[in-house]
Amino acid sequence: MKKNYLFYTACLILLAGLALAFASPGSQGGRVTPPVPAPETQEEAMKAFDKMMAVLTHKRCVNCHPAGDRPRQGEDSHYHNFGVRRGEDGHGLPALQCATCHRQENNNYSGVPGAPEWHLAPLKMQWEGLSRVEIARSILDPARNGGRTLEETVHHLTEHELVLWAWEPGVDANGVPREKPPVPKEEYIKAVKEWAAAGAPVPEE
Repeated sequence: MKKNYLFYTACLILLAGLALAFASPGSQGGRVTPPVPAPETQEEAMKAFDKMMAVLTHKRCVNCHPAGDRPRQGEDSHYHNFGVRRGEDGHGLPALQCATCHRQENNNYSGVPGAPEWHLAPLKMQWEGLSRVEIARSILDPARNGGRTLEETVHHLTEHELVLWAWEPGVDANGVPREKPPVPKEEYIKAVKEWAAAGAPVPEE
């Protein structure tokens, strides 16, 4: 009986030692704790976040990410002329489709802007009225960003022609150049990629 007791005790000690030997130093209760970025990395990520959000909260982006079914337009973000509305797929109502006026490129004679796939963002992607943090959470949420992964989100934000149109917005009906985002295009693209590479951190409200 005593031998059996000593045998079982030795087994338990051995198992405990193996558990400690193979345990990840960053694990707690079976859950792996992600490494905490160095302070300088976090600081750089927040600088990149600020640059990115300076663009995404600009009227060139928010006008097409409205809170309701009516797109905004112009430097004052007034409701789109002619009573244009979202429609079922974001391309306008049957009699007022986006493609009726908006072509593949700007029309600097009429002042009508244009770019490939011109359309209104889905309502679940509304940015109008949201804070920078709320917008960031939205673009990272597959339920609201069209099911995109982080990599796909970065691709959309940095390569989609309709997004990049913001830096080539043409002129309005009076021939006045439209305002561009406050961050140069290449600097914005770099910021988006740096932010994502750092783990896409979002600051607290």
